[in-house]
Amino acid sequence: MPYAVYVKKNNSPKKKAASLFSYVSLSIGAMLLFWSFYPILSFEIYSRFFLKNNVQNPVADGLAPSLDEANSVLGVFNIFSNNLRDYTQVNLWFPDRPQGKLAATVNAKEYELSIPKLNIKDAVVTVGGEELTTSLVHYLPQSMPGEYGNVAIFGHSTLPQLYDVKDYKTIFTYLPSLEKGDNIFVKVGDIQYEYTVFTSFVVDPSEISVLEQNKDGAYLTLITCVPPGTYWKRLVVKARLKLL
Repeated sequence: MPYAVYVKKNNSPKKKAASLFSYVSLSIGAMLLFWSFYPILSFEIYSRFFLKNNVQNPVADGLAPSLDEANSVLGVFNIFSNNLRDYTQVNLWFPDRPQGKLAATVNAKEYELSIPKLNIKDAVVTVGGEELTTSLVHYLPQSMPGEYGNVAIFGHSTLPQLYDVKDYKTIFTYLPSLEKGDNIFVKVGDIQYEYTVFTSFVVDPSEISVLEQNKDGAYLTLITCVPPGTYWKRLVVKARLKLL
């Protein structure tokens, strides 16, 4: 005959409720972490296996600025300090180089950009603008759409879960989905230009040759920050003017 018998004591309703609440809280927390980090991880995997394969020497030989010049344009890059900045302000993308006056050949204040694949229609592009919450920005404008040169357009992005095609703070979120052959339309006044995507790649912020003026053709360069919801790297989508 046993000396003692262990009998499990039934928990009170309050203890059962507290235990259930803790399990539910842990489950919700895990789901929120997955919800937040999945787009970042999936983009990293996608960029390593697909986007990187499309790089055609984004920093051209003999054209890449020195490290000192890169730092003078972008500032010292640190993923932790940069994420504390308000990147809806273009001057923080390039903090040590103000845009200055527009080139004499640039005679428009704004124009419209449409990307059918992304359902972007008639998005306003401000020439030499500073505020990414109210429009896309044509940065360091030296040439206009339809002309020889490089038109670099910045657009904000965020986590896909927060995407709104009508919100300029999220408008370029799905820019990574553009592929070779996709069309981009730019309307300046009554004239519409059609560009065709020919490559896309991810670069570090120090690789600023993507902003240089290449006079061998008419190019459109769309730029946003990646992975989604971060400012660690830059996604660059290059398109070429389609000639009739």
